[in-house]
Amino acid sequence: MDTREVLTKVKDGEMSVEEAELYFRRQPFEDLGYAKIDTHRKIRSGFPEVVFCQGKADEHLTEIFGRIYEEEGEVLGTRASKEQYELLKAKYPNVVYDANSKIVKIEKEDRPGGIGQITVCTAGTADISVAEEAAQVAEYFGAAVERVYDVGVSGLHRLLARIEEIQSANCVIAIAGMEGALASVIGGLVDVPVIAVPTSVGYGASFEGMSALLTMINSCANGVSVVNIDNGFGAGYIAAQINRMGARHE
Repeated sequence: MDTREVLTKVKDGEMSVEEAELYFRRQPFEDLGYAKIDTHRKIRSGFPEVVFCQGKADEHLTEIFGRIYEEEGEVLGTRASKEQYELLKAKYPNVVYDANSKIVKIEKEDRPGGIGQITVCTAGTADISVAEEAAQVAEYFGAAVERVYDVGVSGLHRLLARIEEIQSANCVIAIAGMEGALASVIGGLVDVPVIAVPTSVGYGASFEGMSALLTMINSCANGVSVVNIDNGFGAGYIAAQINRMGARHE
């Protein structure tokens, strides 16, 4: 529960003052010994903690995922394997998994629709797995997302055919491998922040995304910021924050 929810329960007589006081006295994290779950992150930042599944021991993943679910009523995990999904599904039958983005999650049934607009663009279809991570993270955090895929610089007419959807967004995520030029092109066409995501898509001299990363960092287009290679989560999270600010003024 967040602060407002606790206070509302006290006001409505569903929780005593003593119970509310005890709730607020809890540590801002839950110490599991091997992990410290940040239970107050949503209070501070507006968004709850997310589970990075890759590399976690089975028993650690199961308990961390479950504790956040119990605390928040929903939970999001990234970089999950199919085996980790099966592990979680055995304990939480309502968990869903998207193999493309590697996102595993449980969402509240009554969650409201998305607000504002984030447009996620990719240079090619090989970038879609990273794009879906970004898009689904942003949607989980309350944003409405438009997907504009396969509009790379080798065929700019494809991008221009969707320019209205791109220019109407509160924030644009531009995802590209190879030489990574898409972000600079979009940055010159919009008046909102562009979050560039280099991907590891490409041949040898792309150096698993370094070529795209360096291109994006050196963009001459204003308003372009860059996250790490293949970091769809980071882009989706930042975009959701920007979108939230934009939606407040709509």
